[in-house]
This record gives sequence, structure tokens and C-alpha cells, in this order.
Amino acid sequence: MRVLSESIVVNRMKFVIMLVVLFRVSISMVGASDSLLSPKGVNYEVAALMSMKNKMIDEYHVLDGWDINSVDPCTWNMVACSSEGFVISLEMASTGLGGTISPNIGNLAHLHTLLLQNNALSGSIPAEIGKLRELETLDLSSNEFVGEIPSSLGSLTRLSYLRLNKNKLSGDIPGPVANLTGLSFLDVSFNNLSGASPKIRAKDYKITGNNYLCTSSSLNCINVPKVANVQQDYEFNVGHLKRFTFRELQVATGNFSSKNILGQGGFGVVYKGCLVNKTLVAVKRLKDPNLSGEVQFQTELEMISLALHRNLLRLYGFCLTSDERLLVYPYMPNGSVADRLRDCGHERPILDWSRRMHIALGAARGLVYLHEQCNPKIIHRDVKAANILLDENFEAVVGDFGLAKLLDPRDSHVTTAVRGTVGHIAPEYLSTGQSSEKTDVFGFGILLLELITGQKALDAGNGQLQKGMILDLVRTLYEEKRLQVLIDRDLHGCYDKEELNEAVKLALICTIAQPNSRPKMSQVMKVLEGITGQPVNLEDTQTGPTQQCEGTSFSFFKNHSDAHEGSSFIIEAMELSGPR
Repeated sequence: MRVLSESIVVNRMKFVIMLVVLFRVSISMVGASDSLLSPKGVNYEVAALMSMKNKMIDEYHVLDGWDINSVDPCTWNMVACSSEGFVISLEMASTGLGGTISPNIGNLAHLHTLLLQNNALSGSIPAEIGKLRELETLDLSSNEFVGEIPSSLGSLTRLSYLRLNKNKLSGDIPGPVANLTGLSFLDVSFNNLSGASPKIRAKDYKITGNNYLCTSSSLNCINVPKVANVQQDYEFNVGHLKRFTFRELQVATGNFSSKNILGQGGFGVVYKGCLVNKTLVAVKRLKDPNLSGEVQFQTELEMISLALHRNLLRLYGFCLTSDERLLVYPYMPNGSVADRLRDCGHERPILDWSRRMHIALGAARGLVYLHEQCNPKIIHRDVKAANILLDENFEAVVGDFGLAKLLDPRDSHVTTAVRGTVGHIAPEYLSTGQSSEKTDVFGFGILLLELITGQKALDAGNGQLQKGMILDLVRTLYEEKRLQVLIDRDLHGCYDKEELNEAVKLALICTIAQPNSRPKMSQVMKVLEGITGQPVNLEDTQTGPTQQCEGTSFSFFKNHSDAHEGSSFIIEAMELSGPR
């Protein structure tokens, strides 16, 4: 009996403990939900979202799932919530919405992200947005908003990204907005803003396309409408970039001496330069600046200035005059991968196997950033050895964004005139003009083969141009397990057979004809991380203990002399339309 009574007591104690736990959980849940309820039991955030829906014209029914009878807006389309159940993100870009924005948006107190760009919204921007003190990203660009920029936006101290460009906003730039020191990027370009432009404290900003906006260096500070847009096409600033005068760059390059040419292509010539402070730079002087060069200049300037990564070429500054467009980059002392692979003079150390794989990994990391960490994503469209530069430590730096295109997150591809280099262009891009991140993956696969073979992607077999022949040959040799004949003879047989097999296998997967069957660059990067293992000591050019140094070097190109001796097998890649 005593044992039975003790068992009953223990069970009762367990039951009481369980009730206490359940009570505490229920109290916490009630507290969380009560914070969202009005005295009448209505969820504030549901009410605010329904008010927004009622003010908008939803021609494509993207808001049909927003239901007043639902107490949980976290399940609604385009709405994201925190773990506590608060609405923290509205991503409604490019959805065809019209109408206006309800002032009740100010009741979404926990909102971090508001994306409404590329719609047909009109009316004024509600001052109530200034109540969203946790807002970090606000994009209202490419709509039809009118009226002034609310000065209340200056209260958004956590805001880091603000785009109001391509609307019909008027008035001046409010001082509180200009004084937001936490802004990484501010864009108010292409509106109807006027008055004196205050000092903007954002790290990067754009104010172009406002014909009546007075800047300190423009002539339209005089209130005479005949001079309203004088020099306006050339008045824009990118916060962290230095604006050089043409004279500065003329002096730095020895009046653009041919002795200082580092390289040239269809869209410009690159010169080595030395600034007054003794900094070595590379100056890209664009051709034909009054025509398509203007587009090229704007593309490179905007994209490179916003894309910051250790494996991407950063931009020092620019020069813009009525007839000149110049970009200033850091000088890359080791040139491009193409230069080093085909440097027949061997005045500098060749790229050993480990370093080549490390270069491939660095280039992959740069492309992963462009594809998967930039919003919207960036497609390079001309990935090849000539566009992978090498810094003083032989670290790969992806350069030349001249052919890059911003890709709308809704789209799987962009369609443009085909530009690039034959032999590096994916088949779907060459045949249809449609490019996507998988186009870059194809180019990267060819780059990997360039690193392995030391050769270009094209050859002139029997005197006729044949694209893709090396790729076809590699597939055959991979199936026959005779990859040793592909290896660059400059490696002198020093490479790792297993790593070679994995690298060729990866290159073949990247160059599959169907783009959907190719991997993402992040997947490519993971494979290369497996191949390279621990980070390579860039100061050590010796081959590692796992590499195989054979007495005889086998190479597919063993019957051909170095390129400078006039080999008919190696030819320059043919360029397609225009700017390369």
C-alpha cells in the first residue's frame, strides 16, 4: 500500500509540473498575440495590409490571397514574418500593382524590407513610412509617384538602401534624408527634383536626371530656365569613387602613350598609369563615347561600384567629359590568366597546377557573389581567361563587367544582342540571344579547360574556324581515360591525376548543352574547394607532395611549337558584335 501511495504522489507531482509548464507557454503565446490586437480584437498588421490592398489596383490578382478573415498574414503571398509572428518583409516588386500606398502602412512597426519597384503606383509617398523605425531596405523606384520626398524618411536611422529613382517626384532633397549617415546607397535620379542639392552623406548615391536640381559644380545653379540642364548629363556622383579630371589621367598615362598600353578590345584601350601620389592604376579609355560608349560607361560604373568582393575588380574612379569616358582600376601586376598561360618568354614564373586550381576557385567565388549574393543578380556574359586578372599574390579577380546585365529576379534570362567571344559562348546564347547565370557557368567550364590545357578555346583545324573542337576532344579523352594528353606542357608533367580527373569532369558538367542541366556556381565552387583542399600558400610556387612529376610530359599540343612561332593551331578568338 505504501508503494502504491508513493506512486500516486509522484504522478500527481508530474501532472502539476506539466500544468505549470503549459500555463507559462500559454501566457507567453497570449502575450505575443495580444501585442498585435486592438481593444476590439483586430490584428493591427492584418488591418494595415488589408488597407494597403484596398488602396491598390490589382489587375493581375496577386493580392487575392490577402483575406480579412485570416488572423495570420504570415501565410499570405509576398509577406514574410519573423519567428515571433511579426510582418518584417513585403516583397511586391514587378507585380503590376497600381493605385496608391495606404498611410496605414505605418502600422507595420516591425517591417525591415519594403520592395514595390517596377509597378504603376501613383500618388504621394506616405509620410507614415517614416514611422517604420526598423526599416532597412526601401525601394519605390520605377513607379509614378508625385509630390515631394517626405522628410520623415530621415527618421529611418536603420535604413541602408533607399531607391526612389524613375518617378515624378518634385521639390528638393530633404535635409534629413541627405543626412542619413547609415545609407549605403541612395538613388533619387530621374525625377523632377529642384533647388539646391544638400551634402549627401550616403556612401554611394545617384542624383542624375533632375534637370532643375542645382549642384555645386553645375551651371544651372543660376535660376534661369535657359541654362537649366547645362552639363546635367555629366553631373552625377558615386559616393566612394574618385572623379578624375581628364588632365590627371592624361599626365598619368604619358598622354596615353602606346608604350603604356596593357591591352585593348572592341570597346576601348587599357593603359598603365601612375597617379601623382605614385599609385599605379589601369585606365580604360572607352571608344566612341557619344554613341554606345555612354551605355557601356553607365553599365560598368553602376555595376562595379555596387559589387564589392575580394575576387571582383574594384573601381577606383572615373572621368567623364563631353567626349571622353574613362574608368580607373587598380593595376594588376600579374596581368590576366590568358597572359600568364600564353607567356612564352617565361620571364616570370609559370602557373603551377595548384595555383591554377586556386585561380579557378577564386574566379568561382567572384561569380557566386554576382549570381547569388547580388540583388538583382548580375550576369557577366564573357567569362574567359582574358577577363580573369591576377593581383600581386596571383589571387583571381574577375574583371570587365562591360557585357554584364542586371537580371530581374522574376526572370530566368535576359535577351540581348549576342556579344562575347566565340568558343566561350554557351550554345543557347549564341542561337537565341538568351543569357542567364548558366551562360556564365558554361564560360567558366571553358575557362577551366584553358587552365588545364594552357590553350585557347578555338583552333583552326585544316584552316577552317571550328568552335568547340577542344571541348569535343576533351569529352572523348575523358571517356577514353587519356586525360594526360590534355595537360599544358609547361607544367612538365607536375600535376595531380585525381585532381585533373575531377577538374575535367567539372568542366564537362559546366558545358552541358542544356543550361538547366548545368550546376549553379555555388555548386561549382564547392567542388573546387574539395579539389584544392586547404588554401594554397600563394608565396610557395613549389609543387605539393601529392603532385606527380613525370619524366616525360605528354600533351595534345606536343606537335606544335609555342604560339609566338606561328602555330596555325592557335588563333585569336573571334569577337562578336561591338564592344569587345
